[in-house]
This record gives sequence, structure tokens and C-alpha cells, in this order.
Amino acid sequence: MNTNAATSLDRLHDIIVPAPVSWWPPAPGWYWVIAFALAFIFIFAGKTFIRWQHNRYRREALAELGRLEALLNDSHQRTAGLQALGELLKRTALSAFSREDVASLTGTKWFAFLDRTGQKTVFSTGLGTLLENAAYDPRIVATLNEQKIQELVAAIRHWIKHHDPNLQQKEAKTEKPNSASLPSAPAASKA
Repeated sequence: MNTNAATSLDRLHDIIVPAPVSWWPPAPGWYWVIAFALAFIFIFAGKTFIRWQHNRYRREALAELGRLEALLNDSHQRTAGLQALGELLKRTALSAFSREDVASLTGTKWFAFLDRTGQKTVFSTGLGTLLENAAYDPRIVATLNEQKIQELVAAIRHWIKHHDPNLQQKEAKTEKPNSASLPSAPAASKA
């Protein structure tokens, strides 16, 4: 047996593993990733908060509609409830759209406005006139059945939830003035 001291197993040691790499401080690229992620989170949170604030009138109108449904279920207060539904629609529209565009609308123009901004044609086809007639003629309220009232409430709820306040601005951008498309007349020459 060879007992060479240089190759002896007694002199063999374990491999020394280096210490694990610390996770902090991160590499410089991670600072950029963290900064972009924080900026994205703050921008997203800010836009979400602004959208939530802009839709506050919708939440308040839906809460008021819920209170009015209790009036509509009581046959003695149904007339007052139907009148309040019309007022609720007008107040909600005044909150979302400019006063010049909404305040003067009545009758078929009002129903066409509700249908156009709510993207559903239910007010012009009969529910609007039902609402209008019930506000001015209490005898009509006695002839209404529960299904018609629930249909009216559902249409109003749909309009409050889904109307587009930016629709008129979008329509104004797509319309072009007619005078721009007309060719200009040649100038008359003095001879």
C-alpha cells in the first residue's frame, strides 16, 4: 500500500460552497422594473378613482330608483312614484349632459334623446309615453299592471347604468360642416 502523503485521503476536504447571493440590493435593472410597476399602479389607481367619482351620479340615481320602487309597489303611492321616475330621469340626464342639450327636451324629442344615449329604443316605442301620461293623468296609473311598471323600471335602470355621456361629443366630431364641402365661387374680375 502506498502511503503517499500528498494523495492521502486524510488530507481530502469538502468542497467549500460560496455564500448564497443576497436578494438585496437588487441589480440596477430591477430598480427600473420596480419604478415602472409603481408608476403603472399609481396611474391605474388614479384613473379608477376618477372613473368612480365621475359615475357617482349613477350610483345615487340607482339608489333613488331603488327607493322609488318601494313607492311603485304601494298602489296608494304609485302616482307619486311614477312622477318621481320622470324627475329622476331628467335629473340624471342633467348631471351627465350639458343643460343646454337636455333641459328643454320634452315629449318625443326627450324620448329620442333617451333612446339615442341609452343605445336602446324603448322610450320612443311606448314606455316614454306611458311615463309622460302617468305623470299628467292619474287615472292611467290605475290601469297599469305590475308587469308594465317593472318593465318601465327596468328600462330606466338600464338607461342609468348604460347611457353614454360622451355620445354627443362623439357625434359632433363625426359631423362635418356642409359649408366646408362647397367649392368657393370664383372672384368676379373687373374689366
